[in-house]
Amino acid sequence: MASDNLVVLNALDTARTQWYHVTAVIIAGMGFFTDAYDLFCISTVSKLLGRLYYYDPATKAPGKLPHMANNWVIGVALVGTLSGQLVFGWLGDKLGRKKVYGLTLILMVVCALCSGLSFGYSAKSVIGTLCFFRFWLGFGIGGDYPLSATIMSEYANKSTRGAFIAAVFAMQGVGIIFAGPVSMIISNVFLIMYGGKPFDQDEILSTEPEADYVWRIVSMVGALPALVTYYWRMKMPETGRYTAIIEGNAKQAAINMGKVLDIEIQAEGDKLAQFKAANEYPLLSSEFFQRHGLHLIGTMTTWFLLDIAFYSQNLTQKDIFPVMGLASKAQHISALREMFETSRAMFVIALLGTFPGYWFTVFFIEKIGRFRIQLMGFFMMTVFMAIIGVKYDYLKTKEHKWAFATLYGLTFFFANFGPNSTTFVLPAELFPTRVRSTCHALSAASGKAGAMISAFGIQQYTQDGNVHKIKKAMMLLAVTNMLGFAFTFLVTETKGRSLEEISGEDGRRNETQMKTSKPVSAHQDDGWE
Repeated sequence: MASDNLVVLNALDTARTQWYHVTAVIIAGMGFFTDAYDLFCISTVSKLLGRLYYYDPATKAPGKLPHMANNWVIGVALVGTLSGQLVFGWLGDKLGRKKVYGLTLILMVVCALCSGLSFGYSAKSVIGTLCFFRFWLGFGIGGDYPLSATIMSEYANKSTRGAFIAAVFAMQGVGIIFAGPVSMIISNVFLIMYGGKPFDQDEILSTEPEADYVWRIVSMVGALPALVTYYWRMKMPETGRYTAIIEGNAKQAAINMGKVLDIEIQAEGDKLAQFKAANEYPLLSSEFFQRHGLHLIGTMTTWFLLDIAFYSQNLTQKDIFPVMGLASKAQHISALREMFETSRAMFVIALLGTFPGYWFTVFFIEKIGRFRIQLMGFFMMTVFMAIIGVKYDYLKTKEHKWAFATLYGLTFFFANFGPNSTTFVLPAELFPTRVRSTCHALSAASGKAGAMISAFGIQQYTQDGNVHKIKKAMMLLAVTNMLGFAFTFLVTETKGRSLEEISGEDGRRNETQMKTSKPVSAHQDDGWE
């Protein structure tokens, strides 16, 4: 096997941090911006849809989406995301990262715009149309997960790689910070112009007819940032690692990277052929399982467990805020006022808890390391969710609403300064170039399976505001976080090492191989094959 790294790969690993790295973060992060924007807005939009299309005078209560409709409006995008991750992750390894990268953005733009349209006036047709386009919006978002992570990991140098991959993911935080004011401003403008009476004063006119425009506008605005970055995404060249290792063209890799990064690379034909031959094994092979099996199990299980908790927090906060006293009860306000107050409460939690967590990871990931941040995050989430679960009756009283909000915000902070960021970073670093995008896709899809459990399962516990059920949900989430802590020990630290050293592509045996391989003779026991 090759005994040392290719010059083209070494040049990428040691290249100084340049302006293009920052540009790549913004271009690659736009899918996550759209993902977070959509996740934020659908929570507020779903409440509005319930009041607009599902009001029943016999109940003497504001309209509410039926459990099944609510689960599908929110969950269908997750089904799309899981599908998109697997399809585009596989295509990214087969056709190249660059060839399919623009398609994900086009899907996001078109489907975000179409999410605001309806083919018909009935509740059934409105919800049906929304679900259809949200599935394909999720499909595009899903494709961005493996492609953006892989592209950023293959562009970055080894000393700042984790920070840059984490920064791509931290665009979720920027998306949330953007979504809050958009949702608040649009609902407030309509509230000033067309504001209705509270529900307990006028059951019919408390749901403003003009509110039907609000959810559509909010949904469609999410397409704009993705549209703006399309041109720049199309200008990105194929990654040097894919061009050199998979296509076997080191010269083209040097030319591509020379266009965007200030580095000089010489071609090296013989070593390239040797390097390529050493890494031909497919995903479904005993060689792959021996080298990377434990790491793949580790990245899939931790992301799965994390997303059960993370999406449960995001999707259920609209139901928990009225209990916490951060938003008024639906009976005492109009539909648009409810949307404004829910958006405001979500924005405050995001600004003080969610957003800082992402950037703490960016700043500390190269100092503390991925492994320790993930362990710390899972542990702290377990502690805070267990406290909320055990002390829920005490915390939900009006006098203690700020203690409740603080604990709730801290779970968001340590999710993002913790496993929500690191489960995204690690699969982009642990696996070889030939299957990197697919392995990241498998890990991310496993996460979305966890998110679907949250959308179709955990939400059932919180939708009615039942105290006993919410307590049970919080305790359940504390247990999943504890399991995430345990499964983290299946992955390894990647800080400060080249991608080829981590994956064993450079001829070294990686950690998993050393654990699973048979004892070697003395003359082989120097770490080389």
